[in-house]
Amino acid sequence: MSDPAYDPSTEGAHVDFAADMSYGDYLRLDLVLGAQQPITGHHDETLFIIQHQTMELWMALIIHEVTAARTAIAEDRMRESFKMLTRVARTFEQLNSSWDVLRTLTPSEYTEFRDSLGRSSGFQSWQYRAIEYLLGNKNAAMLKPHDHDPDLVAQLRAHLEAPSLYDEVQRALTRAGFAIDPAHLDRDLAAPYAANPSVLEAWRTIYRDPTAHWTAYELGEKLVDLEDYFRRWRFNHVTTVERIIGAKAGTGGTSGTAYLRRQLDVVLFPELWDVRTSL
Repeated sequence: MSDPAYDPSTEGAHVDFAADMSYGDYLRLDLVLGAQQPITGHHDETLFIIQHQTMELWMALIIHEVTAARTAIAEDRMRESFKMLTRVARTFEQLNSSWDVLRTLTPSEYTEFRDSLGRSSGFQSWQYRAIEYLLGNKNAAMLKPHDHDPDLVAQLRAHLEAPSLYDEVQRALTRAGFAIDPAHLDRDLAAPYAANPSVLEAWRTIYRDPTAHWTAYELGEKLVDLEDYFRRWRFNHVTTVERIIGAKAGTGGTSGTAYLRRQLDVVLFPELWDVRTSL
């Protein structure tokens, strides 16, 4: 138990912030902690808001790190990219744990305020869409929920049309001497990704002799680790939603858990998973 008479200033702690930046100033806690604005009087709506706001903050970090990792890989700064990719995987692990908190929301509690959400839905998260595009899951139709905001559509379209993280990995492999089909590298980057035999063969060469290709081998494992945690997050999303609303349609008009289950079939780095079968 702390000493109620303890005064930290007697040991040199700075306590006068009239002219200095404080902890709250630096973190802009006035904005962060003022952003929870429930629109009903139901006790559990605060949990729902904080859960999703926190997830959006973690997604902002993922976008920051994946973008930086993509640049590092494009510049052959592989060791730097490994730290960033590890951080992304651990951030997905943190997001994964957050579902445990939302699971404390029971169906009876959620129905008390669900109708007040209108058509708003996590399906419309532009940061989630940016992450999907950055990681290579390209689908131009997913821009439609943002048509009301031209600036945001332009930002997302830039992610859609730019090389994904995996595209830059394949370009790096080519620079390292692996023979990847030029037509595959020059394809429409905004189109959905399709696995390519030359990419699979490159990974097969790497995984057959990791010692000879250690940097590429470690890069491959960083990508698999990232997607592994991302898949767990998607799976836990499905089970959490099913636990709370069952098979109801989503507030945004999707089929709810049926839509989310389809997302479980998405594979971001297919050749890295296929190579395991062929070894």
